[in-house]
Amino acid sequence: MKITFLGTGVGIPQAGRVQSGLIMEIGSKPVLFDCGCGVLFRIQESGYEHTDIENIFLTHLHLDHVGDVLALIKANWLVGKTNMRMFGPEGTKEWVEQTLSVYDYMQGRFEVDIIELKAGDSFSPEGLDCDIRTAPGVHSTTSLAYRVEHGGKTVVYAGDTEPCVPVFELADGADVLIHECSFPLDFEMTNHTTPDMFSDLLKKTPLNVKQLFLVHLYPHMQGHEDEALEHIGKYFDGDVTIPTDLQVIEL
Repeated sequence: MKITFLGTGVGIPQAGRVQSGLIMEIGSKPVLFDCGCGVLFRIQESGYEHTDIENIFLTHLHLDHVGDVLALIKANWLVGKTNMRMFGPEGTKEWVEQTLSVYDYMQGRFEVDIIELKAGDSFSPEGLDCDIRTAPGVHSTTSLAYRVEHGGKTVVYAGDTEPCVPVFELADGADVLIHECSFPLDFEMTNHTTPDMFSDLLKKTPLNVKQLFLVHLYPHMQGHEDEALEHIGKYFDGDVTIPTDLQVIEL
């Protein structure tokens, strides 16, 4: 498996980090997880073509995770690609239909096959050589974490969430956990993660993964990255990294 971090930032603009999104290459197929604003351009920068994207998995429907979904659909349509498959939490179908309804010129131009998921689902998507399981995050809206198994490797992408037992359990034995770390130490916060919130859970619940990547960084984290890595590293035995946009890792 190959992972390309497309966007490691949030809804507030900051240099070098667009909104949330990454590609997991499963076999020879690039699969997009989340598609916030700026991700469409990052797809092109990463060396993939936007028309390569046939499957999108959404963790939740907040704008910084879905802002470029319609832009991607339109970009594909403009060059003749008119079908796509989208997975997401309950409400995804309604969101897509209502958003598209305001654009008369796009009606009937393409087909989006939408599969709504709930926490605890386990399935093997048709056409993708992988097994997927979901778990609930702790966020201000329904948010799903995804466990993807392919070729003897396992990656978990947690989306937006506080540190929580269901996500740690979903990640048990994984090669990679991609988890948010939105704010620095001692920042009072709910629905997101700070390093001390993460370590508080680590003290009570073991996290059995080889590599931990921290994403979804607010501008408040600028200058506190090393501090966050050092703090979490005291309680986590594996490698912990804050990736940059367009960073690639291969498993």
